Amino acid sequence: MPAPLRLGVNIDHVATLRNARGGFYPDPVRAAHDAIMAGADGITAHLREDRRHIRDEDIERLKRQILTPLNFEMAATDEMVAIACRVRPHAACLVPEKREERTTEGGLDLAANPERLGSVIARLKEAGIRVSLFVEPEPAVMDAAHRLGAPVVELHTGSYAEAFLADDQARTDAELDRIRRAAAHGAAIGLEIHAGHGLTEQNVGPVAAIPQIVELNIGHALIGAAIFVGLGDAIRAMLSAMEAGRAAAPQAR
Repeated sequence: MPAPLRLGVNIDHVATLRNARGGFYPDPVRAAHDAIMAGADGITAHLREDRRHIRDEDIERLKRQILTPLNFEMAATDEMVAIACRVRPHAACLVPEKREERTTEGGLDLAANPERLGSVIARLKEAGIRVSLFVEPEPAVMDAAHRLGAPVVELHTGSYAEAFLADDQARTDAELDRIRRAAAHGAAIGLEIHAGHGLTEQNVGPVAAIPQIVELNIGHALIGAAIFVGLGDAIRAMLSAMEAGRAAAPQAR
């Protein structure tokens, strides 16, 4: 049987809505509690350099108040490393960050400055934080992540999601195959495999069926659906779609 599949709920865009008018409502920490009550296995929050959604105090409150693991998405900067080492979330996911981007546009370039990235990974691990790298789904990238000492990778599923949305079956199949190959290779060399970006109730099934993937991190689709059906129902529907996909998973080798 494949490993159980966890759901991490990203609450960034609850904070985006709050920040649109300032103040304290809606509260992303309340959203985290509601997500956990609905079945989320963990909470993800990205503290960006420009603080466009999650704020420093949100991270502090999440660490103090939630009982499930907190996954702190962060750029590999001195500022963010210092915050992570002070707050000590369960996990830190290192992501690329561009000042003008609307959302994360791709995986980390692990070859750009491996010494710097390796140093950041080591500092976080020394603080007792599980480190993951948000990366493109390629076997060579899995090898690079392993060499850097990261125990976990999160495969970027954005290209798959874009192909699915465009109803381009050939491209969707090709992107899904990329994810499958990377997940199989990464797991074979000892990495824990997560995935996320652009996943929805409609497209999550084939990704959930990949047996080596043990965690999905999903945010925008859930917060968007919550406008219409409420956060709890949105999460329960996503979990059902994940479970249906997982039921189709082949035996991991």
